[in-house]
Amino acid sequence: MKRLISNSVSVIAVSAVLATGAVAQDEMPSKEQMWKMLLAQQEQIKSLQNQVERLSMEGVEVSKADREQIAALSEQVATNTAAVEATSGMVETALAENDGGALWASRTSVGGYGELHYNGGDADQIDFHRFVLFANHRFNNWINFASELELEHSLAGDGKPGEVELEQAFVDMDLTTGLGLKFGDNDRHTLRAGLFLMPVGILNETHEPNTFYGVERNNVEKDIIPTTWWEAGAGFHGQLTTGLSYDIYYTSGLEVPTTGGSAYKIRSGRKKVAEAPAEKGAFTARLKWTAVPGVEVAAAYQRQGDVTQGVEGADATLFEAHANILKNGFGLRALYARWDIDSAGAEALGRDEQLGWYVEPSYRFSLTPTLGELGFFARHEEWDNEAGLNADTNKKTTTFGLNYWPHESVVFKFDYQSQKLSFGADGDDRINLGLGYQF
Repeated sequence: MKRLISNSVSVIAVSAVLATGAVAQDEMPSKEQMWKMLLAQQEQIKSLQNQVERLSMEGVEVSKADREQIAALSEQVATNTAAVEATSGMVETALAENDGGALWASRTSVGGYGELHYNGGDADQIDFHRFVLFANHRFNNWINFASELELEHSLAGDGKPGEVELEQAFVDMDLTTGLGLKFGDNDRHTLRAGLFLMPVGILNETHEPNTFYGVERNNVEKDIIPTTWWEAGAGFHGQLTTGLSYDIYYTSGLEVPTTGGSAYKIRSGRKKVAEAPAEKGAFTARLKWTAVPGVEVAAAYQRQGDVTQGVEGADATLFEAHANILKNGFGLRALYARWDIDSAGAEALGRDEQLGWYVEPSYRFSLTPTLGELGFFARHEEWDNEAGLNADTNKKTTTFGLNYWPHESVVFKFDYQSQKLSFGADGDDRINLGLGYQF
């Protein structure tokens, strides 16, 4: 505790020196060092706040002396925050004066991920399924840009399968840092605008191959949610209190066809913000609870006035809930999602109700520090795009296999899938192999 307070005091001292300019010119840190100091201050504030909250709010018994130290630490955090805010403007000005190219580079980051799949069974094919690049830029300490560009199936054009997709391109403005928007001790609020992933399900926002089990993404989050799903719009996300976050957006909506084999199927309604109709938008909200380390519980809701975009007036509602738990190597993912479409055309096909669920237990452990980690999993999923027929239209897939991580960002995958289709028909039982990476 004393060490934390001492560190906080040292950060305040640095801020005060920078703010007053009470040093000789040749003693001033470089522009890059100044920016790093500011970022370090912000990270330390966050660390100090988390430790104060953990000690004072999670039932930890503390002595009178410790309580006094917590009170002192809280005061230091407040002072530290004020110092950072006073310093940040000067740092921004100093950094902007010269070295524009170096500054731009220091604020820009790149990353990405990729997946190579082999699917056995009836498919019996190999496919570089995804090659993705991220490009992000920090304009200042409260405005950021993020983007994601994806090439699917290795090659596009010349009659070969493939697509180039812009999955994300949005600006985040941290209103708490930039404008002081705050209603309590532990809330934060950010404005997001642009093209972004919808806050629904487990995989839609976090789908890098090293973050989930199985070569292919599960069918429930593919056909019901439908991952990967992005729209254009604006809204807010942030933290309401410790461990409780929110998302609320108004965006472009789906446009499902009303005829043909894909009529009223949710996945067929994704327009990917490519000259997408804007007549009927969608409202989406989510609450997510993560107060216990390793535990995530969330629920999402979406309402769209017409998923046919003026053709039929088919109001649609999505409800999704999930739990994602990882404790001491043991993991459990469970998810339920359901669409209700108010449409005579959809009802005639049984597609006025589309729903699905899955359960996925797993266990992950370290082999050696050099060899990496190994994980085993099993998943059972059921989904139905014609649930309104009240017939045997349910599809089922049971998958079991393993992931091997020689490095936390590199994964080799193996699994076996057994499928049952509608009315009890046998599906494509197969072995899948995969290689994935993230950087």
